[in-house]
Amino acid sequence: MNIILTGYRCTGKTSTGRRLSARLGRPLFDTDELILHRIGRTVEEIVAVGGWSAFRDAERAVIRNLSLLDGGVIATGGGALLDPRNVGYLRENGLFIWLVADAATIAGRLEKDQASGNKRPSLSGKPVVEEVQEILAQREPIYRGIADLTVDTASRGVEAVATVICRRLPAQAPRAERIARRKEG
Repeated sequence: MNIILTGYRCTGKTSTGRRLSARLGRPLFDTDELILHRIGRTVEEIVAVGGWSAFRDAERAVIRNLSLLDGGVIATGGGALLDPRNVGYLRENGLFIWLVADAATIAGRLEKDQASGNKRPSLSGKPVVEEVQEILAQREPIYRGIADLTVDTASRGVEAVATVICRRLPAQAPRAERIARRKEG
């Protein structure tokens, strides 16, 4: 079974994915990085050339391929699970972990990323704080409906988030067994 990290931008999906990968001895697959390698452009470049729809098409193809794997840690893009097809692909063999942070924390992390040169294209063209509040309000019900586990990352470092996840994974064993039986039968 795959461990799928989801949530809004800057909630720690990639960083936590790296830590979980190391702790659990599982390979890490970051969908944004795989898209970059597949297309040869950053998210920002793809969006600038073809718009968000071009990026979402590439994302869906990458997720479809990842869904065929087993035993990985998958860090999805913040909007990947807005597409029900992606949820369906990943749900077949995956446990969804929703990484959560409040809007102020996310906005602060985004602004810090922008200042360091790690540009993330705007989703709405609005100021960062306003965009985060608006998009988060739209996406939270989707993330909540998909999540098998929820972990707040606002006041925890990467190591602490990974520890919480590792401690809570055994509680998900019955779901993992149901997935395995479904695949066998």
